[in-house]
Amino acid sequence: MTRLDSRGLPLSTTSDLAAERYREGVDLLLSAWPGTAEALDDAIAADPDFALAHAARARLHVIRTELTKAKARIATAEEIVARRGTERERSHVAVLSLAINGQSAQALERALAHADTWPRDILILSLPLGAFGLFAFSGMANHDQARVDLCERHARHFDADDWWFLTYRGWSHAENGNVAHGRALTQRAFDLRRSNANAAHALSHAMYEGGAHDEAEKLIADWLPGYDRVGILHGHIAWHSALGALERGDPEQALAIYADYIQPSVTAGMPVNVVSDTASFLWRLKAYGHTVPAGLWQDAAAYSGSYFQKAGFAFADVHMALIAAATGDKAAIEERVKAQMDLIEAGGLPAGPVVPAVCRAALAFANDDYAGCARILEPVAAEVVRIGGSGAQREMMEDMLLLALMRSGEAVKAGELLDRRLHRRPSSRDTRWHGQLAA
Repeated sequence: MTRLDSRGLPLSTTSDLAAERYREGVDLLLSAWPGTAEALDDAIAADPDFALAHAARARLHVIRTELTKAKARIATAEEIVARRGTERERSHVAVLSLAINGQSAQALERALAHADTWPRDILILSLPLGAFGLFAFSGMANHDQARVDLCERHARHFDADDWWFLTYRGWSHAENGNVAHGRALTQRAFDLRRSNANAAHALSHAMYEGGAHDEAEKLIADWLPGYDRVGILHGHIAWHSALGALERGDPEQALAIYADYIQPSVTAGMPVNVVSDTASFLWRLKAYGHTVPAGLWQDAAAYSGSYFQKAGFAFADVHMALIAAATGDKAAIEERVKAQMDLIEAGGLPAGPVVPAVCRAALAFANDDYAGCARILEPVAAEVVRIGGSGAQREMMEDMLLLALMRSGEAVKAGELLDRRLHRRPSSRDTRWHGQLAA
């Protein structure tokens, strides 16, 4: 009897238990829900020669930034699938191997080709999608549109109530500017499977992009207590609530959320989230005119010292620069920028010159050189999308430019930028800033 995955694709295992636990493990993995490791370990214990279970476990290791374990596990999957695997499974493992071993461009190319042949292989289809997917970190300027195109190309292969596909299809549309449609899709996904952190996350993003900050805060307050703190998105979803508190001018509540859920000592999040969430929250807090309590920047710097020390990961680079600028480590920024320029010259930094520009702008802003910050940032503002992440995460760089323009006397340019933002979505903070300019 053929064993199948959760979307009806054959699995090379003779164990019913292994297949069952694999299906559960992949669904947990793709909903960022606790229990993934245990389910996949059970699948491997039931059938040690189950290549796809090893491959999924490798994927979880890399999400957790456990790269040595990830590489060892995917090597095991490659050995097994070469002697016991279908064409689809060999391709599946090959794509994951490329991604895990740092060959992102090749992994993206192979993942797209794989999806054309086996579109319901959702673990592979998930790789290009999301804020931290292969598209987002490809350096492409149009990665938001590319995600929409990918989802729409394969939509016919999925049921109307497929919670996983609805989650990523909705998130892709909301990030690409079709906010109402994206919110409707993510709401449907969330209603179908509430034990899905990716759906809660996508829905909070759609609300944020639509200016529905109060609704986003309520959603998170109601949902987050049911999500175990070991969940990898727990702290990051709380970060969205902290941004909502800042939006309505409540720094005390924002700091309370930060202390309880986001700061490095309390979160079990992915390192890329912990570094970016702490850096961007503390930067916003200070930039919006509030006091950053003593020690918080130093705590963020101490945590980040274990990660992303090597330049070349654009999204991490700009957040590491924020931390270095805030803690007065000018040498660290200069060293990172030099390494980035060397990578650009060698063709090894896909996001390009916008990355060192944002790092230099962060230093200028921290030193109150607002005119200098604006001079650096304004010419590359349209290219910030290349660093990846979500619109909510990249908005901080737009805030930096906006505040630099306001504080350096460029009222006309600042007003034009504010008008564009307010046309895109309502914002009480932007409305307050607009009033300051008018005054």
